[in-house]
Amino acid sequence: MKRDNYIRVIIILLLNTCLFAWIPPGYYDGTQGLSGEELKSALNDIIKDHTVHSYDALRDYILPDTDEDPDNPDNVILLYTGWSRPKDEFGGGASDWNREHVWAKSHGDFGNDPPPGTDAHHIRPTDVSVNSARGNLDFDNGGTEYIDGDGPTGCFRDGDSWEPRDAVKGDVARMIFYMEVRYEGENDEPDLEMVDYIPSSPSGEPYHGLKSTLLEWHLQDPVDDWETQRNDKVYFYQENRNPFIDHPEFVDLIWDPVSADDNQLLLHDFKLSNYPNPFKPSTTIYFNISRKGAENAKIEIYNLKGQKMKTLECINHVNAEATESLHHITWDGTNDSGEPVSSGIYFYRLKTGKKEISKKMLLLK
Repeated sequence: MKRDNYIRVIIILLLNTCLFAWIPPGYYDGTQGLSGEELKSALNDIIKDHTVHSYDALRDYILPDTDEDPDNPDNVILLYTGWSRPKDEFGGGASDWNREHVWAKSHGDFGNDPPPGTDAHHIRPTDVSVNSARGNLDFDNGGTEYIDGDGPTGCFRDGDSWEPRDAVKGDVARMIFYMEVRYEGENDEPDLEMVDYIPSSPSGEPYHGLKSTLLEWHLQDPVDDWETQRNDKVYFYQENRNPFIDHPEFVDLIWDPVSADDNQLLLHDFKLSNYPNPFKPSTTIYFNISRKGAENAKIEIYNLKGQKMKTLECINHVNAEATESLHHITWDGTNDSGEPVSSGIYFYRLKTGKKEISKKMLLLK
């Protein structure tokens, strides 16, 4: 056995038995005391220019190693379902496994091309039919459970979003965080960005949602031993790491997720809706929010390209005496300049503090 292969075997054996992250000394030097865009830029400098592998390499030896079933070394664990599937059952059959781009490859139109299309930090083994069911949907809560031909999956979907099983919600979020920080538009790479509306990428734009939900999933499902070990294994191949697995606190420092105080600005029975929907020529948007929460709250309306059409200030529509009643704002189908917008699907987003919630509506002409 060649010396390099021998060393590789020893390292992988160690990774399979250790429950702690093997972070090289000094790997995150230069990030101390940083936050926001400065921290994001520093992390990008650390993790970019990684060792690139082919798309075939993911199938042939990387994923069979990084996602190996700890109870059965002949199998891999499938991301969305947790099912254990033989490594040699890779293929196109409904019950085979294949390669899933967690940051959907159409969201940036990078396909299977390196580096984003072959980056093992976000490419995972999944059941073929479950992968197809997810498609390129954004991530969010809700919908109906997807029942596969092989059984219940624990995943939910609706027309524009996919909710993975609870055990990997945080894993999915941290993969999306990694992709936004790793790919910043340099060297002809896409400039990936999370957004808080869905569908986020109807024409191949490099966006993925839903940001607020992903931040919640990160808190809901903390880093575990499996995720840590996989990060170590990917580092072995690519020589870069997912910073949000090693340092979950980086998420707070960059994106500042919803705090308990911010949640108090919304009522426990919070509602956001509009009627009529579809509508012509105007619709009424209903929202349930406290007077305190409304002071800095606003409703923004976006088109499918993510362009902001209109901003409506909530405080002007909340009764001073009312603390928990249903308030409303009318949108007349015009933009901030008073010009009528075209017919189509629009998203209205309620923002209060760091909390954002989005819904969609259809304007007819």
